Amino acid sequence: MDNSKIIFHVDVNSAFLSWSAVKLLKDDPDAIDLRTIPSAVGGDVESRHGIITAKSIPAKKYGIVTGEPVVKAMQKCPNLVMVHSDFKTYREYSGKFIRILKTYSPIIEQVSIDEAFIDMTDQVSQMYNSAGEIDADTEESYKQFALIIAGRIKDEIRDTLGFTVNVGISCNKLLAKMASDFEKPDKIHTLFPDEVQTKMWPLPIGDLYGCGKQTSARLSELGMKTIGDVAKTDQGLLKDLLGIKQGEYIYRSCNGYGSSHINPYEEDAKSYSNETTTRSDINFSNYEKEMPGILKWLSESVSRRLQRDGVFASTVSVSIKTDSFQRRSKQVGLGDSTNDQKVLLKTSLRLMDELVLGENGIFAQGFSIRLVGVGASDLDKGEYRQMSLFDLARQGSTNNTTDADRAEKQRKLRQMTKDIEKRFGEGVIHKGRK
Repeated sequence: MDNSKIIFHVDVNSAFLSWSAVKLLKDDPDAIDLRTIPSAVGGDVESRHGIITAKSIPAKKYGIVTGEPVVKAMQKCPNLVMVHSDFKTYREYSGKFIRILKTYSPIIEQVSIDEAFIDMTDQVSQMYNSAGEIDADTEESYKQFALIIAGRIKDEIRDTLGFTVNVGISCNKLLAKMASDFEKPDKIHTLFPDEVQTKMWPLPIGDLYGCGKQTSARLSELGMKTIGDVAKTDQGLLKDLLGIKQGEYIYRSCNGYGSSHINPYEEDAKSYSNETTTRSDINFSNYEKEMPGILKWLSESVSRRLQRDGVFASTVSVSIKTDSFQRRSKQVGLGDSTNDQKVLLKTSLRLMDELVLGENGIFAQGFSIRLVGVGASDLDKGEYRQMSLFDLARQGSTNNTTDADRAEKQRKLRQMTKDIEKRFGEGVIHKGRK
């Protein structure tokens, strides 16, 4: 761990809800600020169906959590104001947010639509060197100058874009991320190695970044309820309990160790997926009640990310982890690539039924489900979609060509195009016109 680094983690407070609020106020200055009342984004606003994807801080006080059904959230808070998702607005404000960050440092790693890591080491060093003689020691001075710059970033975003962020400051990404999750909104927090014992160790183990619900529950059952409890546990014991890789990660993270490397280069994603641990094991008796809502939430999440990046997927997959920790998955190719949540949901529901129901399904083998995932792969930027529709029209009907045949042709064409663009440069292939 490089303790000489200064790493910021900048996280938009309740991003989707905040951006919807800013857009509403921009369109109507007399409108109520959604951030000041119990409000949420997600689901079908009219029918009150679907999943909560973002919430205001007042809504959080009612116990409303991201990922829960809208109907359940409405039971907790009957006056909850629901608003539609608006991905065009989200992309717009995300772009403005990142552009401001780039004026402070060129070394930025955007990890999602609403958060990014920034390497501010050089900027803090320059401020220190230009300050002349100072009484405090170098390390403390660096921290103070880091706080000054973080304040400028936070205030500029708030004053020019109209929404707030939290800034976490440390020498590595893990601790910066943990710091930004402290008290919200519109706050700056530090979490350097000498602050780990006082600021991080008292937190519940479930608050550790990268520690899932099952892992935290297992550790808590064994008496390791706080991050500090786990930090003081023998690493070998944690590896025996959690597996070598997970045990080592949890031990190092609890003791404040993490990477300080910021990767400023955007890489094209090869696939998009999301998964979640179920609140309780899913079996045949509660499958119809629990599974559709989980798949809907996961499909919405994957769809949002596909739409955010302007890409389409022609292969959809579902995956599960059983109560015996076995992984199973199933996938299918689509006749036409998509980023539509409804298509992803319809396909994932069918795949999941095929995977778990029936004579040879997971349930028939005596297993329950502890984790569910939805994935989308075989990506394109939409350049093949019109061609696929044209092919179908030209053929009149499906003739003897199956969806699988068309999907395979699409896959081969996409791969050929990617190979050509990799060799000769992106954009060398264009659609023909009559």
